[in-house]
This record gives sequence, C-alpha cells and structure tokens, in this order.
Amino acid sequence: MNEFFKKLPFLDHILKGIGQIMLQENRWTGLLFLVGIFMGSWQCGVAVLLSTAAGTFTAMKLKYAQSEINAGLYGFSAALVGVALAFLFETTPVIWVLILLGGALAAIIQHFFIQKKIPVFTFPFIVITWVLVFVLHHFTHIPPSAMLSAEVVPSKYDDFLTCTNGFGEVIFQGGVLSGIIFFIAVFISSPIAALYGLAASILGAGLSQFNGEPIKEIHMGLFGFNAVLSAIVFSGVKKTDGLWVLIAVLLTIAVDDLLIDNHCLDAVGGVFTFPFVAGTCITLFIQKIFIKTKA
Repeated sequence: MNEFFKKLPFLDHILKGIGQIMLQENRWTGLLFLVGIFMGSWQCGVAVLLSTAAGTFTAMKLKYAQSEINAGLYGFSAALVGVALAFLFETTPVIWVLILLGGALAAIIQHFFIQKKIPVFTFPFIVITWVLVFVLHHFTHIPPSAMLSAEVVPSKYDDFLTCTNGFGEVIFQGGVLSGIIFFIAVFISSPIAALYGLAASILGAGLSQFNGEPIKEIHMGLFGFNAVLSAIVFSGVKKTDGLWVLIAVLLTIAVDDLLIDNHCLDAVGGVFTFPFVAGTCITLFIQKIFIKTKA
C-alpha cells in the first residue's frame, strides 16, 4: 500500500494534510477523517478535498519546503476553511470558488508563520473564515446550509457519547459515527494523544455544564472540541506532559466559555478553534518561561 501512495504523492500530501487537523502526520488518520466527513455531508467531504488540494498545490507551485509539504503542513488550515464554508453556507458556485481560494490563501499565511517559526496552529483558518463569513453575511444573500438548522434528536446515550462528539466537532461533524471514527483515526496514529483528547473532551463538557452552558450544545461536543486539540498538542508519555495538558485544557475551556457567553465572535461565525490557539499559545509561553527558570 505504501507503494501506491509513492506513485500518488499528491494524494498522500492531501491525506496527511487532513490528518494534521488533529496534528497527526498520518495518511490513514486523514483517510478516516475524510470517511467521517463524507458520512456527515458529501458537500463537506468534497469541500475538504478541494480546499486541501488547493492549499497543497499552492505550496508546491510556490516551492515551499518539500519536507513541510510531505508532512501535510499546508493542508490542515486549508481543509478547515473548506469544511467550514460548506457547513455554514449553501454550496453555491460562489462558495465553491471561495473554498478553493480560501484553501490557497491558508497555505500562504501558514507558510509566513512557519518561516517566522511562530506556532499558530489553525490561526490561518480562523482569520480567513472570520473574514469570509463576515463578508458573505453582510454583502451577499447566500442562504445558510441546511446542516445549521438540522434538529439534533436527543438519546439516552448522549452523556456517554459527549466525549467522542468533541472529536467530531473539531471538523464540524455532529454525527455520532463521525466522532467515533475521528477518535479511532487519532488512536491509530497516537494512542496517548487520543486518550488525552478523550479526557479533555470529558473535562470540557463537565466544566462547561458546571458553568451553566446549554446541555444540548455540551452533548453535541461544542464545548469539548477545542480542549481536544489543546490536549493533543501537549500529549506525551512523561508525567510532566499530563500537567501541561491540564494547564492547556483549562485555559482553553476558560477562553471558550468566556467568548461564547459574551457572544464576542457571533458576527464572524463563532469562536471556531480560536480558544484552542489562544489556550495552547499561552501554555507554550508559560512552558518556555518555566524551562528558562529551571535552567
């Protein structure tokens, strides 16, 4: 099978780019993510493929470092731009064009920060999507996607499935099966990352419930997905890794709940993965100070 991907390197780059959404440089993780996305919505699945391809193609044409392209570093923000637009809006021709352009622009912005050695994670996706959502809402009449108004039917398993729903919502998927598939996809690449992510999703749901957030949205995983990403960043086998995971997750949850409660980013579509980026960057700063002090 590895020979197959060697013959189709562009496909390999795309799959790794999709896998990098949850920081996994693994083509099989990316493939399972893609399966889970298509199960939720074919429009989102096609959008992810197109935007990731656009980002990867742009990186290749601009002759960015081949090792970075191989690792999928120019695909994950592009992938999220695509799935976000397909999830939020009816997929008109304008949206398909923006999915391609947004994917390409995400790669360019990602490259800028990679060159500066600034870890911004999904920040290019956030900025591009905020701008596009604001413009589309204020200057076009493109209707929202039917997925936004889809009724979520509660079940007796909601409490149990909340933890995996946190994985699903990272890529805008609310289906139970998608969440489970995403968890398995991370687990086959890094069991420790998947388990830390699972614990973070549970903690995010629990603390948000204690904070009085809507139980329906908690069960959907909307208060857990940012925590999942923060946990994955710091996951590792050392005892100190667990401490950094806890700090990052608590900071991420605090930022998430604060922004949502105050409706700070409603005008641009919501918080997306900003709490993850903020919580993780603050934790990295604290970690850097701690290491310097210890030295």
